[in-house]
Amino acid sequence: MASLRDLGLSEYEARAYRALLDAGPTTAKELSRASEVPMGRIYDVLSSLETHNLARSQSASRPKKYVAVEPETALNRLLDDKLEELEEQANQYEEIVEELTEELDAGEPVEEGFWTAAVGPEESTDLLVERLDAADDQIVMVAGDSSAQFDIGDVGELVSQHLESALDRGVEISLLMTPSLVETLPPSVGQRYTETLSDHPKFAVRTAEELQGTFNLIDDVEVCIEVANPLNPGEAFAMIDMKDPEFAAGVRETFAPRWEAAEPLSFDGS
Repeated sequence: MASLRDLGLSEYEARAYRALLDAGPTTAKELSRASEVPMGRIYDVLSSLETHNLARSQSASRPKKYVAVEPETALNRLLDDKLEELEEQANQYEEIVEELTEELDAGEPVEEGFWTAAVGPEESTDLLVERLDAADDQIVMVAGDSSAQFDIGDVGELVSQHLESALDRGVEISLLMTPSLVETLPPSVGQRYTETLSDHPKFAVRTAEELQGTFNLIDDVEVCIEVANPLNPGEAFAMIDMKDPEFAAGVRETFAPRWEAAEPLSFDGS
């Protein structure tokens, strides 16, 4: 059940404000009885309500009287205060993340093989974008005819957003896909390509026939392989991530001639 305390008021402040609404203009002593806020605390509570612009006082009267600000106005003021507080906290957390990012070092790239896997569409997408975000220098993406990361739903848009962020970090991106997959790109992905990605000097797209499977080569040391759902090829069944420089070098060696022979993408965004 919603409470004024959820918006930052103390128990005494919430009691006093509700009592003011019921009582109309009233003195501190009368409000203390009506709200069951101790007389020794009532003036501090009323002062706090005035500070939050939830109550007004009539100084000229003797004894001094108080009245509550209308609920809609009062609640909006409390909401504004809470949103401002949350924004300040968010800024503080962002500063903490920036400091820790500089402080924490992932160390040297692994020299021995290590692999992990995620099963299920959502888990696979989470693993993919995590690894895209980890790229420092280069991302190579190869997408066959059925690729969940370029589907017609939210996943394709999400991947495009993370590619854009990678470009902002200075990562070079090479994307090789089949012509038939290009035709299935959702409008949001096509719009992002034409408006943001296509003219970027570190982003290149080419097409080639008969590409089998979908994978991502990251910084020449890591390969993310998409395993399609056999019952729904447009949906990822799993994502396998392999950190193995030797295996990645083999993937790069296989990819290079296919890239050289591929056609640059001609895409009008329609």
